[in-house]
Amino acid sequence: QVQLVESGGGLVQPGGSLRLSCAASESIFSIDFMSWYCQAPGKQREPVASISSGGTTVYAGSVKGRFTISRDSAQNTLYLQMNTLKPEDTAVYYCRALSAGRLYWGQGTQVTVSS
Repeated sequence: QVQLVESGGGLVQPGGSLRLSCAASESIFSIDFMSWYCQAPGKQREPVASISSGGTTVYAGSVKGRFTISRDSAQNTLYLQMNTLKPEDTAVYYCRALSAGRLYWGQGTQVTVSS
């Protein structure tokens, strides 16, 4: 059972930055894939970025060049650095882990981009 706790969301102006964190209850290197998803009001949850246990990263086209996914093994934490934020980035952001064939989700953190 992997527990995930996100933090770091908030209100930011367009063009600003935020860093989201996802603290895992076990070593992140034992987790096959870790991802960030987002869900805007009235829309389906969709992938933002992912990182494999080997360090390979994948980004959604809409965030490529603006967002960076990374991890800190010492802290068992996954990060999402979000730069040049746009109003359309407003959503609840969720951390997801795929480990031993099972999916785990965090509770989500709200990101609001507005002037």
